[in-house]
Parts: sequence; structure tokens; C-alpha cells
Amino acid sequence: MEDDAPVIYGLEFQARALTPQTAETDAIRFLVGTQSLKYDNQIHIIDFDDENNILNKNVLLHQVGEIWHISTSPADRGVLATCYNKPSDSKVLTCAAVWRMPKELEPGSHESPDDSSSTAHSLELLCHLDHTAHGSTACVMWEPTGDGKKVISLADNHILLWDLQESSGRAVPDILHRECPRAAGAGPGLQPQQAVLPSQLWGRLQGEVLGHPKCHRAREDPGGTLPLEGPSRARTACLPPRVWSIRYNHSHDQLVLTGSSDSRVILSNMVSISSEPFGHLVDDDDLSDQEERRPEEKSQEPPQDSVIATYEEHEDSVYAVDWSSADPWLFASLSYDGRLVINRVPRALKYHILL
Repeated sequence: MEDDAPVIYGLEFQARALTPQTAETDAIRFLVGTQSLKYDNQIHIIDFDDENNILNKNVLLHQVGEIWHISTSPADRGVLATCYNKPSDSKVLTCAAVWRMPKELEPGSHESPDDSSSTAHSLELLCHLDHTAHGSTACVMWEPTGDGKKVISLADNHILLWDLQESSGRAVPDILHRECPRAAGAGPGLQPQQAVLPSQLWGRLQGEVLGHPKCHRAREDPGGTLPLEGPSRARTACLPPRVWSIRYNHSHDQLVLTGSSDSRVILSNMVSISSEPFGHLVDDDDLSDQEERRPEEKSQEPPQDSVIATYEEHEDSVYAVDWSSADPWLFASLSYDGRLVINRVPRALKYHILL
């Protein structure tokens, strides 16, 4: 098998929630949440063995409802948060809760994805994030460099801050902002006034639904409004694609992934929003006589935003893309039909960035 060949894993149910296990920096591990109306929903813990290009899994039961969003603690590998559907009177609300995985799920104990006898484990509820007074929850995000005790959530037009350390089964939020769209603040190179979240919040949080407008220009105009049930290629052939997920690379933040309703994943080089848009900059005053730049180097124009690669292994809307926490050159994408695809940044680009 070629080193750059994609690795594909299929889930039994439809899915749109994907996240890396943020606190795990040694093993390449992703979590996928399912959406089923008839059966108990699941969280699949997917380990990728990059030396042999094989996947291993464990399954957690998520019996409270369809999973719309999933995120993991940056400090504790066993803690995660989910947003899920819950019937309420004559409508359905998307609620949120924080969970702990069972202790028996240790690295190295995962079973083969082809093992039909694999046993699903149960999650331990740590606390509910009660958004009843503020509407449905779009997503929950952890403080990226904290101790795993604080999260923020988007509930309709509110941004709420939760202190999990003070909770005893039900956390109480502080309202930080009362007017925000479904998309949460974007990439690392943005000025505070460009982000949706207030500047004192975690400005490096990435776009959750629509992301930063500059990222759209790597694709066609995503202005069309599409159904939420995972439209197929045929149904969207005459409509512009909608970008559902955007993620920038935390080690090399000019690398930006997008997944959209046209079943494609696009890897872009977005130098205009990078923290180092032109690479490592050196002042002419710092150069010795021997290192003086040649005239053609001085007049060279800065690089422009561009599409690096397009990945077309999916056959349904790609609702989630994300980078591995352990390997900055590896990423996963998830389409509504339950197909998880793991890909790598092209080696030529990797070496160009490193060298």
C-alpha cells in the first residue's frame, strides 16, 4: 500500500460528529459520534497505526440521543463533551453533557474493526450543560491550553462559559455574549475584531460551522442553503456547495481543511490568515555580507492563497474534518453516510514546509 493512500473506515449508522482525542499526543486517535433514530447511538474510538496503515476501534454507547457535536478535553484523555438531540414538548432541543470514558479503555486494548463480537461500553455522566433557558446548543469547545475545567458553548445567540470544577452533576454558566451566529471565531492570524468571539476569549478557536469568510474563497461560493439530512451529489448538482467544517493546522496554521456538501475535502494553503504568512521573515539588517539577498529574492512576490489538494473518497456530504493531535501531517474526514477517511498531507508539501 502506498504511503499516501487513504484509509477508510465505515460506521453502521449515519454520522456528522468527529474530533481528535486532544490530550493524546502519542497515539493517532479520533472519536466519531453517530446519528440514529431507531437504535442507541455510539461513539467510535478509532486508533490509526500509521506504520501498518490499519485501524483499531472501541465503541461507547451514547443512549441519550443523536450526536451533533463532540469534543474532547485538552487535559484528560478520558473526558469528552457531546451535543445531542432531546425531545421537549412539541419540539426537539439539542442539549449538551460532559462524560467520562470507562477506565478499561486503555491504549493497546482496542479490538479489530472486523470483530463482530466487539462489546460496547457505557459512558459515565459527569454533568449536564443545561441550556434550557437559552435554546439549543450548537457546539461545546474546551479552553485549548487550560486544565480541562472550563468550556464554552454556543446556544442559539448566546455564548456561555462553564466552570466544570464547580459542578456537581449540573454546571451553571456565565453569559459572555448575547449575539453570535452559529459559527465560532476562526483562525490564528485573525485580528480580534475579525473574530466572532470577544477578544478576551480563546481567540485561536477554530470555525465550527461556516468559519472565516476568507476560507470560502478557496472554493465556489457556499451561499446555498441545503437540507440537514446529508444531501447526495445528485441533489446538490445544481446548487453551490456549502462548507460545513473548517479546521486549521495547529503546527502549520497556513494549512486549512474544509469539508462541504459536494462530498469533497479540500486542503488549502491560506497564507493570508497564517501567523507567519510569508514563512520565517528575516530583516536585511540581520544579514551578513555573505548572506545578502540576491535582487531576484528581494523582488519575489509573497505567496498567494491556493488549493493544495482535493480529496474525493466520500460519496455524501462531508460534515466534519479535523487534524490529528499526535501527527500534524495527518487528518480525518467524516461524511453523513458514516464513512471516515484518514489522509496525509502530500509529502512534497510536507518537505517544502519543513525545509
